[in-house]
Amino acid sequence: MTNNRFGKNQHKNCPPISDERVHAALLEYHRRNITNKETISKLLKIEHGITLVPSSVTRRKKHWSIQGSSATTQSMPDLDKRQLVLDEMANDPNGKRGLRVIKEILALQHNVHLTRDFIEATMREEDPDGFKSRDPTAKKIKCSVLVCLGPHHEWSGDGHDKLTAIGFPIWGMHDVWSGKWLGLWVVPNNRLKETIGYLFLKLVHEYGGIPIQMTTDCGSELVTVYGFANVLREEFASDLPINALPPHKFLQSIHNITIECGWLRLRLDWGENVKIFWDAGSGIYNSSDMRHDSLVRWLWPTGTSPNIAFALYQQYEGDFGLQMVDHNVIVKLMEDMGGENLIRFVPVEYAAKAQQVYDSLDLPKLTMSNIWGIFQAILPCM
Repeated sequence: MTNNRFGKNQHKNCPPISDERVHAALLEYHRRNITNKETISKLLKIEHGITLVPSSVTRRKKHWSIQGSSATTQSMPDLDKRQLVLDEMANDPNGKRGLRVIKEILALQHNVHLTRDFIEATMREEDPDGFKSRDPTAKKIKCSVLVCLGPHHEWSGDGHDKLTAIGFPIWGMHDVWSGKWLGLWVVPNNRLKETIGYLFLKLVHEYGGIPIQMTTDCGSELVTVYGFANVLREEFASDLPINALPPHKFLQSIHNITIECGWLRLRLDWGENVKIFWDAGSGIYNSSDMRHDSLVRWLWPTGTSPNIAFALYQQYEGDFGLQMVDHNVIVKLMEDMGGENLIRFVPVEYAAKAQQVYDSLDLPKLTMSNIWGIFQAILPCM
């Protein structure tokens, strides 16, 4: 006889095993390569208000057939799992993505977890010189020790210009304590103070508050961010001492350590490959043709573990530094600046028409590998 012969849940507030909210959350953690049952239990409580002990996490994963890397590697046909790894290697013509990145991409984009050993063996067999060529790049990241007390104590912002030559500058913000990317935006121009100020407000609106301190380089486009950081501090967190904890701090780029290290990793994992895929359309795209230019602008911008520390900051002895603000005030400021039009590449009407054409043609999911083929299919209909 079982100890629970009536099948009643013995844990207070614990959802039933078939609960769809739990199912959706477990699938999302699986996709994000978060597999530790203790970590998942804590994230469910923090992010979803769901109480589920680690053993119950295991039972639910088994119920929903959510397999770990060992089980998947053992059960998946060898040809299928090899092809997944080889396809992702083909999506990295620059050859800079290592074992860790390939493993995370398989989980994130394909919801498939394979063991590190299998992925490494496949990569070494296909490209034996790849591991040697990637070694020196890892040594280029030289970061000194940072002192930060917890999430939202300091945000670090900067622009990334490596793709500006093809028309896609980037602006991003990091949480210094956790290393989490709070926001990454491809924008028409990352040197306009209105655009950068709007992105800062967009992030403040998303999180519902401001950091204790904002850190950027000394570019002229940052004056609006500097102004907003100071005004919002005075309005909503005037108890913090300005001299000891200034709302905004300017640094030279080489000293803006967190964001600069983040850019290097982004460039190695993604940015350099984008340029290669862009150049593949040199005989297709005519930059002087407005029809080409508009469609390219619509297609291309359309087209990790720090997050755990960010969510479970108390476990890592972090102090939550977000200073709460009035959402209505932030919305009004964003509207007064010009709203989403500041960061749109094409008008709303054009985007709607392009999406309608894309859907009507039953085209495959947009990727870097097929983007120029999709461009040629849509262009005659625009």
